[in-house]
Amino acid sequence: MVVTVTPMQVFVKFDINYSMSAKEASPFKTFGAPDPHRPAEDVAFSVARFFQKGGSVHNYYMYHGGTNFGRTSGGPFITTSYDYEAPIDEYGLPRNPKWGHLKELHQSIKACEHFLLNGEPTNISLGPNQEADVYTDSSGACAAFISNTDDKNDKTIEFRNSSYHLPAWSVSILPDCKNVVFNTAKVGTQTAVVEMVPGEDLNTLKWEVFVEKAGIWDQADFVKNGFVDHINTTKDTTDYLWYTTSIYVDENEGFLKKGSQPVLLVESKGHALHAFVNQELQGSASGNGTHSPYKFKKPISLKAGKNEIALLSMTVGLQNAGSFYEWVGAGLTNVEISGFNNGTVNLSNSTWTYKIGLQGEHLGIYKEDGMTKVNWIATSRPPKKQPLTWYKAVIDPPPGDKPVGLDMLHMGKGLAWLNGEEIGRYWPRKSSTLQKCVHECDYRGKFMPDKCFTGCGEPTQRWYHVPRSWFKPSGNILVIFEEKGGDPSKITFSRRKTNGLCALVAEDHLSFIPESWQKDGSESNRTINPSVHLKCPENTLISAVKFASFGTPTGRCGSYSKGECHDPDSSSLIEKNRDVISFVKFQKFIVNFTARYLNCQEHTFGE
Repeated sequence: MVVTVTPMQVFVKFDINYSMSAKEASPFKTFGAPDPHRPAEDVAFSVARFFQKGGSVHNYYMYHGGTNFGRTSGGPFITTSYDYEAPIDEYGLPRNPKWGHLKELHQSIKACEHFLLNGEPTNISLGPNQEADVYTDSSGACAAFISNTDDKNDKTIEFRNSSYHLPAWSVSILPDCKNVVFNTAKVGTQTAVVEMVPGEDLNTLKWEVFVEKAGIWDQADFVKNGFVDHINTTKDTTDYLWYTTSIYVDENEGFLKKGSQPVLLVESKGHALHAFVNQELQGSASGNGTHSPYKFKKPISLKAGKNEIALLSMTVGLQNAGSFYEWVGAGLTNVEISGFNNGTVNLSNSTWTYKIGLQGEHLGIYKEDGMTKVNWIATSRPPKKQPLTWYKAVIDPPPGDKPVGLDMLHMGKGLAWLNGEEIGRYWPRKSSTLQKCVHECDYRGKFMPDKCFTGCGEPTQRWYHVPRSWFKPSGNILVIFEEKGGDPSKITFSRRKTNGLCALVAEDHLSFIPESWQKDGSESNRTINPSVHLKCPENTLISAVKFASFGTPTGRCGSYSKGECHDPDSSSLIEKNRDVISFVKFQKFIVNFTARYLNCQEHTFGE
């Protein structure tokens, strides 16, 4: 049985129960990389196996996703979002089915507490990749964990004169050594369809703009022949360090007469660069989360006479792991220009003038007490694709109380603030389409960081969490610093909203553990009906039933389809009763909605 529904807002309160604290292990998410993903079935399998083999304390890193506000992300290249598909997302919302599936796992392990703490463990081999670990107390009562570590084949095993079906790569939990109350591979909890709902574009706002000078914006901090290390120089007080020099071009140079262009080569230990010649942006380059060094190589426009070279070196978080990482450093190591009559000119040992940070940063123009320190230019049409530009606008908070994310899809790279609070680095850098992403992750088998990538060819991070507590009732000041050029008129504040729920229940699915089991384990002979519980977010009810099938439906949440076996009355029954249904009951199936019972015949869905 599969049901897909859409919540609508009403004033009804529901309680939400959270379990444990803090995310499962996965690789760091970095700008320009695909999204790492670990299925709920595999997380549950790992945790259940840990307790099966005698584990006593399990820590999730992390159970609640977070946000690297400001410049607090490390890496380098770690994104502002620090969510990693945690069971509770960085906006504070349960991520289902993972949150619900793990909650049921914890409940099942809790039911075995007495035996895990007081029982003697016994290991029983049930096959080449199948085993049971039984914990027996002094009275002879017991709890058991039965596992199948075969990553391809389901197995049926015999345990204590009963047969048990074990999906591949799964653990079944039996708090009374008889009844299976949880299997890690069978997800019976609801799946939530969560979307970022866009608000209005900010193109109707009155913007103010301030443009930074490329290069030395005030007195130089120092002058030196050759290069300095970026991080040792800035002391992480800023992401930015200007390296500037000049080069004289003779009017007889061949590229001036032929209309060709010399080529600028910049080599750096990391992390990113914007190259300017005579105040014009020539291009950008960067490393990535696995390799910070980079090379910039591009034709540039030089004129006869003196040419100013201004290279904005940037860090994207500090190294936070690896041997001797404090010595890794960042910044330029080689600069040369090829295409001159006499060959290549190497500027690495030339006289370089340095300036730490940006003028707007130094003056604090993103804060209320610093905004008057520069001359903002008012405009109803903010410039697009313009580098080194500060944008400022007064906004109202997004309506409602849903969590908020700043949609920066149409911007380049930079920093954002709201009312002086730093939202963080933004960079909607797209991941490579050459990466191996999957449409659906196979949870079976050993987990590896690159096993289940998603989002290839898409921005690593599009939305940036803005806490509701940062908003005032009116007069909120949004400040953006854009490094290389974007379109601020297309910035939106999106709201994170659950727009749909899906659930699947089958004959071999399991139910929640009876409360009495948790107390004394006395209900070992009770028949447990498979069930699924659909629970709308707070202040919402079901507004529409998009799909329902009693039979053999296929697909996944959002794209279910009817199977060969299907009761044609499935959708009509649910839709007709969606405002009053509490339980739809058939055979050993139960689907939970909102208010009272409907009974059905043994092999019939609904009457």
